[in-house]
Amino acid sequence: MSAAERVARSGCIACELSSGVRPLPGGRLHESAGWVVEHCVGPLGVGTLVVKPLRHVLHVADLDETESAALGPLLRRTAAAVTEVVRPEQVYVCLWSHAGGKPGHIHFVVQPITKADMTRFGASGPELQRAMSGTGRLPDEAAVAAVCARLRPLLAGR
Repeated sequence: MSAAERVARSGCIACELSSGVRPLPGGRLHESAGWVVEHCVGPLGVGTLVVKPLRHVLHVADLDETESAALGPLLRRTAAAVTEVVRPEQVYVCLWSHAGGKPGHIHFVVQPITKADMTRFGASGPELQRAMSGTGRLPDEAAVAAVCARLRPLLAGR
């Protein structure tokens, strides 16, 4: 890793989770073509995954050709795995890339949404994500480990 990459990674939660500096409940689920899939560490519910480039990338326009070509199929495979395991009403897929109002390490949130989620929070779409985030309640680590054990083979193509 170059000195510039070390500086870019310093203090980046996404990089720290991928590199093992911070604990990652459920561990790494899948890695391919410069991308990694992990369980979300925020309050968006059990089964919410993050698809992010391994290298520190701030803008989709900065993805290289290999990363770009792999993104669509990986998002589809990740959404399909979440659908099979969680059986949600819908799977949201959205780009998150700000930290404190500044561009941060891009990551796609792949979030299963159930009718129970929408009823509990009285919301859907971005309002539901905002409400879930506002609780500050992190998923139970044992539940995360269990869902990750079910997701891992699906993401690997088995």
